[in-house]
Amino acid sequence: MAISTPTPPDVPSVEPAGPIVATSKLRGALAGLVAGAMAIAVGELVAGLIAPTPGLVAAVANRVIDLAPASVNELGKEIFGLNQKPALIIGTTILALVFAAVLGVASLRRPAIGIAGIAAFGLVGLLSVADDAQSGIGGALIVAVPAVLAGVAALVVLTRIANDSGANAISSGAETITAASAPAPARRSFLGWVFAGGAVALLGNFAGQTFRSRASASAARDQVDLAGIDAFSDINARVASGNATEVAATPGISPLVVPNGDYYRIDTALLVPQVNPDNWELEITGMVDNPRTYTFDELVERANTVEPVTLSCVSNEVGGGLVGNAIWQGVPLAELLDEVGVQAGATQLKSESVDGWNCGFPTDLAYDGRTALVAIAMNDVALPIEHGFPARLVVSGLYGYVSATKWLRTIELTTLEDFDGYWIPRGWSKFGPVKTQSRIDTPRRGTRLELGQDVSIAGVAWAPNLGIERVEVQVDDLPWVEAELGESLGVNAWRQWRVRWAPTSDSHVIRVRATDQTGFTQGEERQPPAPNGASGWHTISVRT
Repeated sequence: MAISTPTPPDVPSVEPAGPIVATSKLRGALAGLVAGAMAIAVGELVAGLIAPTPGLVAAVANRVIDLAPASVNELGKEIFGLNQKPALIIGTTILALVFAAVLGVASLRRPAIGIAGIAAFGLVGLLSVADDAQSGIGGALIVAVPAVLAGVAALVVLTRIANDSGANAISSGAETITAASAPAPARRSFLGWVFAGGAVALLGNFAGQTFRSRASASAARDQVDLAGIDAFSDINARVASGNATEVAATPGISPLVVPNGDYYRIDTALLVPQVNPDNWELEITGMVDNPRTYTFDELVERANTVEPVTLSCVSNEVGGGLVGNAIWQGVPLAELLDEVGVQAGATQLKSESVDGWNCGFPTDLAYDGRTALVAIAMNDVALPIEHGFPARLVVSGLYGYVSATKWLRTIELTTLEDFDGYWIPRGWSKFGPVKTQSRIDTPRRGTRLELGQDVSIAGVAWAPNLGIERVEVQVDDLPWVEAELGESLGVNAWRQWRVRWAPTSDSHVIRVRATDQTGFTQGEERQPPAPNGASGWHTISVRT
């Protein structure tokens, strides 16, 4: 008799869950990414509607600038240069989206984590917007609350759809369904929601930028009429004469006056303030007898002082480009101070911009004969918006971090002991006199020249408030040679210079130094910008 062997019951085959888990995490990350993008987009859209209130990303990035040590800010300038601000915005956006993606993964199992995370992101944004001088708590709530609600709603919907589509990728009975073999309709449904959410986020950001651009001060700036002010006639004749010299015609040399579009810009504003001059006033207050305000029209009517002044950033390295010469027009600061009556003991002039940035310098410097203006025009036109429209301070002989407040809002008379400007607690010197400096513009470092070629070594030198007496150039270890100087626009403006030379060997080292009208000559030793400005000879190498 044959004994039959019982057939074992079917045992479901079990495959590793790795592919399924990985794909679930990917779906969660996509859900979080889109939810984060949606929150940012709604914040940008609402902020654009109520501009100048910043969006969440810009506000957080601004706080990063404010809270970061000076060394971190300087490192950012070294790495990104004038692209530091866009880099910070992009970096902040990427970090926010990565954070949102992580929340999306966590929300697949515990939705409360994602909701709490989006709310925390919104709280950071709310506090950052509220701290902005152009916003306040009201604007912060209007921006942050809709952004959080949109982000939470998107995260809840997308993670639910992600979980529903992922439920098809589980083993059932004798059949194992992997992530790849999950029903196509479920996958398409989830991806469709992701693409739709991403498209809405992009549209929201675009719409926010469009609305913000409509709040631009460009139209108001274009209507500023400077035709009644003829103070430019003399200075324009001097500039024309200076541009006619052979030194000014040297190829590669910096222009005697830098065009507005090429002028360097350094400030802490991620979003350039857009100020309507019709609603703007300059307030002078503090330790004065008669506090008062000035309208933009009042300043324009009185802006009969026109002066060339070279401004320089304290962060400018030896041979760097954070310096420029321009023709500034405005009202002498001393006139306005006399009208309000500065009280005895008011040893410091504090100024603040509409976005809350501030600085200060000794009050005496407004009266010592240097050019100190509340400027409303630059190079014969109203101030460019990025350079401070409608009004800014221009003080010759001082670095911008202690004097050059753009988008000026208030001037307050106080004491040196009672106030430190924005950059002082961050490690920079309390006083910022510009150091005598010179720069080689041509030839450039590493340039290949021909033996015996007639070469112009040329550049600019500046010592605002002091003036340049002479410039000298040294090639290798040969004696110093005095350079030919271009036209002088006054002690506050840089001087162009040139030396003719012919290379005689394979490689050469070229150095430059300047002497100001006090007799001080630049020293050789290199010092970094911090804490009170770079110093040393600009030195380059060239080859044949």
